[in-house]
This record gives sequence, structure tokens and C-alpha cells, in this order.
Amino acid sequence: MDPQTVFCPNRDCPARGQTGQDNIHIHSRKAHRYLCDVCNKTFTETKGTVFYRLRTDAEQVALVLALLAHGCPVCAIVFAFGLDERTVRDWEHRAGHHREQVHQHLVQQPRDLGQVQADEIRVKMQAMIVWVAMALQVSTRLWLGATISEHRDETLIFELRQRVRACALGRPLLFGVDGFRAYRGAIHTVFREPIPTRSLGRPQLRPWDGIHIAQVVKQYAPGHVIGVVRRIVQGTEAQVNCLVQTSQGNGVIHTAYVERLTATFRARLAGLVRRGRSLLQQTQTLQVGVYLVGSVYNFCIYHETLRVRVPLYVGRVGRTHWVPRTPAMAAGITDHLWSVSELLRYQVPPSRWTPPKHRGRPSRAMKELINKWC
Repeated sequence: MDPQTVFCPNRDCPARGQTGQDNIHIHSRKAHRYLCDVCNKTFTETKGTVFYRLRTDAEQVALVLALLAHGCPVCAIVFAFGLDERTVRDWEHRAGHHREQVHQHLVQQPRDLGQVQADEIRVKMQAMIVWVAMALQVSTRLWLGATISEHRDETLIFELRQRVRACALGRPLLFGVDGFRAYRGAIHTVFREPIPTRSLGRPQLRPWDGIHIAQVVKQYAPGHVIGVVRRIVQGTEAQVNCLVQTSQGNGVIHTAYVERLTATFRARLAGLVRRGRSLLQQTQTLQVGVYLVGSVYNFCIYHETLRVRVPLYVGRVGRTHWVPRTPAMAAGITDHLWSVSELLRYQVPPSRWTPPKHRGRPSRAMKELINKWC
């Protein structure tokens, strides 16, 4: 137990979400509880994690969730571990909600994306069809998020573009998409910023500079692809080629990376299989399953194309050493491979404390709290 790496999760505490301030002390080693000196509240070590208030061994829970993230059927887990199916589903929902929060805290941060590819998956559920839209950063193979809708329309693409914008800086950005016409309108709507003015009222919005859109339209015949049409919908050809060279190296405009990602999701999530008996009933189950697989893909699995060559010199002979990397390591989010248990134990810090609004001047004690914790 290390108090220097733990923060107070109390929403009413002025020191919430801050580490290394010497306000956290060990309250009980036997019960794994900490004490905050600011609010005088105690909290358990697993507060804010998947293991909070679970009586099952943490290693068994992590093992079950790792199997779920790699496509193991729930019935096989129930048979092997002697668990109840409702218990496994409850753990899956816990992990899905937790990893969605981790994804928003770590992945949805502004960074230079370069090129982003997007695609949709048609998912057959019980009594209905839903669509799952995903986005991928090409240079790091980082999964940027997904949205689910009952219709393949502008609403689905608009929500996906909002998630991409949360990860993007105001720099040249290339979108590689298919021929679905909703992409262009959603990109023009989302990637805008207000024009600064000194007048009252709502300011006008102008589109971002450096937004490029490239479409890859495949022509199908029964059983195979007979042709591919590539066109630049927005932007200059020179800038598009420059972004392609920077993000993926030599090659042409394509959507192969995101298509490979969707194939990975179909292989690891039973509800996404084209033909099978594991049809889902609720979109919420699909949502938590997608984020369960996506977080493990970003943080816990090495990607072969992301490895880096490091020269080693032993005597007079030079050898080549390959350093593997995950998409999160390539994006600079972390510096090591995360285990599933470490991902489940990650605690998302709450936002910083803001002083309450009162009429009149603040007291001396309130001023001291504001100066120390705000």
C-alpha cells in the first residue's frame, strides 16, 4: 500500500483526485483502507475499480474478463469455473462501464492524429439489426472509440465524429472512409470552431483548416471485388499524399487498417459474429462488450507492425533488437504493457474541487483551501 499514489475519491473533499500531497495515510493494512486528512473520510483500496465490493478473488475476475475479451463463450466460462451466468454478465458490465471511463480519460485527449480511418459493422441481434461505427488512428493503430445505433444514418456518424474530435488537435487531418455520404456532412458539422468576436450573441462557426476527406469505394460482383475507386472529396492531393506518407508510409489511400480492426472485433466478441447462436438482446450488452475488447486491444496486446528496431552492439558485431509496442505505447499514453488486472485496477481521478458559490467575501479558511487545492 503506497499512499503517495492514491487520491481521495470523496466528491465533497477539496483534495479529491490529487496525488502526492501527503493528505492520504494508511488507515488499516488488514482491511486495505486509507484515510484522508482533509475530509477525515476513509475509503477502500479498490474504490473506483472493477473489484470494488466484490468478494470473489481478484485474479479469478481478471482471468474471466481476459477470456471474455478474447472471444471465449460465456457458457464455457460458466462450465470451467463453476460460476453463475448472471455473475459473469455482471462482471462484464462492470468492466465495460469502467473501461469506457478509462477510455474517455486516457484515449480521448487532444493529440496529432494525422490520418483517421472509420468504418461500420452490421450486427444482427435478436429481433433487430444495429450498426456499430468505429474509428482508428492509422499511425499508432489506436482505437478511438465506437458508437451504436439502430440505423446507419447521420446520427451514428455524427456521434462517432464527436469522439474523434475529442482526440484531435487543430492540425492537418485526413479521414479515410468509404462511400457513405453521411461522413462528409458529419465532418463539416463537428469540426468547426467559433469565430472570436466582441459582440453579443452566438458567434459564427468556421470549419477547421487542414481537414481532408478521402473516399475508398469498392465495386463488388457476386463473390469478389472487381474494382476500387479512390477519390479526394475535400483537400488537395499534395497534402493528402503527405499525410498518407507520414501516417502509413508508402502506399495509396485505403481503409485496410480499420477493416482489419473490425475483423478483430468480430473474432473476439461473440455478438458480432455474422452467423452464430450468440445473438444479443440489448444494445447495452453490446456497448460494454465493445469497450471491453477495445481497451484490451489498446493497452494489453502487442501489435506486430508497431515494433521499433533498436540496434545493439555486442563487441564488434551489430545486432538488431525489436522492441514490441501496444497502440497505447505508440500513442504515448503509457510506457509499458498493461496486464488485464492493471487495467481493471486503474482509478479514474475525479475533476478538481471547485469552491462553492456564496454571497459576500470568502472566509480565511476558505481562502486557504482555495490557495492549496484549486
